[in-house]
Amino acid sequence: MESRSHNRADIRDFLARRRAQLTPEQVGLPTSGRRRVPGLRREEVAVLAGVSTEWYTRLEKGHISGVSEDVLDAVARTLQLSDDERTYLFDLAKAARPSPATRRRRKSVDIPPRVQWLLDSMTLSAAFVVNGRLDIVATNALARALFAPMFHGRTAGEHGRPNFARFYFLDDGSHDFVDDWDGAANITVALLRAEAGRYPNDRALRELVGELSTVSAEFRTRWAAHNVRIHHGGVKRFHHPEAGSLELTYQPLDLPMSAHEAHSLTIYTAEPGTSDEDRLKLLASWAATRLQVEGG
Repeated sequence: MESRSHNRADIRDFLARRRAQLTPEQVGLPTSGRRRVPGLRREEVAVLAGVSTEWYTRLEKGHISGVSEDVLDAVARTLQLSDDERTYLFDLAKAARPSPATRRRRKSVDIPPRVQWLLDSMTLSAAFVVNGRLDIVATNALARALFAPMFHGRTAGEHGRPNFARFYFLDDGSHDFVDDWDGAANITVALLRAEAGRYPNDRALRELVGELSTVSAEFRTRWAAHNVRIHHGGVKRFHHPEAGSLELTYQPLDLPMSAHEAHSLTIYTAEPGTSDEDRLKLLASWAATRLQVEGG
């Protein structure tokens, strides 16, 4: 019951915020007089989506169970949802269907040796695997060296695994480490939002969101925005305590290891022939030396 009420609240807030972000001009409607609410009215969305105002009002209140894919598609087009946002809406609809599922703590998936071998083979790239809650579950030596501020920071040992969300929102050192902290924080929360749509009954995820919402106003504000991110990649700049300034490209890749939990492999590398590559190679050399010393 509690999970279903969470689902309805997520649907309500998501659709209302997306509706508020659209203007009549963006959807080809005439404007006249003062508007009491920002964005589109519910009746305007209903007309554009080809449904009754009563029906859309019920949908925006969270009653999404049993709604056809065609109607959801029409609403998604009307609200001009991105591909990631459309996927999130469909995930919310799927989660709203009656099922015997209860909130549970998903068992951690063991990382197959072949995945660790793959990570270790990437000696000039920082590579790691995260689950949908953004826990780091496997790394290579260079990734541990690159993200040393997180692996050795104040949140590192509290829950058994380093977690990007806890690092960004509970460790002040993250502001010094990441050049664009706001951008990294926004993506982090949007990724957790997408995971909440896929697995609304995951107790560990709800506990993580509850913990961050309680402690961090920065997290609460971003979580309430209902921004969603599934596919991402790009460039990040770091201020590494040993290697100095680093500009690295990164690309996450889906890593199918379990039917019950999503994992992704992320690879950070530097543009060939740049000073960033030189500094990353130096960091890789330090990491390899430390690995040899630790291994005896």
